[in-house]
Amino acid sequence: MSIVVTGATGHLGGLVIQHLLKKVPANEIIASVRNVEKAEDLANLGIEVRYGDYMDVELMKKSFEGASKVLFISSPDLDDTLRIRQHANVAQAARDAGVKHIAYTGFAFAEESTLPLANVHLASEYAIRSTNIPYTFLRNALYAEVFVNPGLAASVASGELVTNAGTGKLNAVSRNDLALAAATVLTENGHENKTYNLVNPQPWSFDELAQVLTDVSGKKVEHRSVSFDEMKEYLVNVGLPVPVAEFSAVIYHAISEGETARTTEDLQNLIGTPTSLKEAVKQALQGS
Repeated sequence: MSIVVTGATGHLGGLVIQHLLKKVPANEIIASVRNVEKAEDLANLGIEVRYGDYMDVELMKKSFEGASKVLFISSPDLDDTLRIRQHANVAQAARDAGVKHIAYTGFAFAEESTLPLANVHLASEYAIRSTNIPYTFLRNALYAEVFVNPGLAASVASGELVTNAGTGKLNAVSRNDLALAAATVLTENGHENKTYNLVNPQPWSFDELAQVLTDVSGKKVEHRSVSFDEMKEYLVNVGLPVPVAEFSAVIYHAISEGETARTTEDLQNLIGTPTSLKEAVKQALQGS
C-alpha cells in the first residue's frame, strides 16, 4: 500500500504524516509538495518526496503514480475560483494516475453553509465524484486554532474577549484531531464513498471560552459582544489588514447566526474523545 499526502509540508499535512507514521511504515507514505526543499525532514524519515503543483495536471499525475490512497488537502489559495480550477486538476490527475481511493478535506455541512468557501468545497467534491474514484469526504470544521491560540493572552491581560459572535456556538476542532481522523481513514477499510462531518461533538460559545480563560488563568475575563462594524474597527485597530479584519468579522457573524452550531458524532467515532476546550486553552496560553 502507498499513501500520498498532498500539501505535506503544511500544518495539517504535517500532522497527518506524524499520525500515519504511528500506523504504517515510512516507505508506504509519499509526500506530494510544491517545495521539495521544505520536505527535507520528511525525506530523512524515509518518506518519498515528490514534486506536485495543483496548477499542473501532469505533475500531479506523476506525484500520484502507484498510489493506493491519496489524501487531497484543499488549496490554501485565497482566490476561490482559482481554487476550484486547482482542485479539478487534482481530481483529473488522480483519475488518470489510477488512484484507488481519494480522501478530500472539505468543509462541514457545506450544503447548508452561507460562507463563500463552502462553494469551493462542494464544487471540488463534485469534481471528485466525476472521476468515479472511491472517495471519502472529510468535511472539516473551522480550525480551533483560529480562535484558541496564544493571542488569547492579550484577552487575559485586558480582561475581555471581543467578538461579534453573540451567543453563537462553535463546533471548531483542532488540526491535530482532524489530522488523526484523516490518518485513521487512510489506514482503515470501510470508509469508501462516505462523507464525514468532522465537528466538535460539544460546541462552545465565546461566553464559555471567556469562562475557561478565567478558570485557567485565574484572572477574570469577560466576553464583550459587539456589532459587525465595531468588530472590523477593533481588529483593524489591533493591527489586522482591512480584508483580514472583514473576513474575521464575517466568520464571527456566521457563528452568531448558528452557522457552526450543528454537530455529529463522526469525529468521535473515528478518533474517540477530541481535545477539550479547557485543554486547548491551556496549550494556547502555554505557547503565548
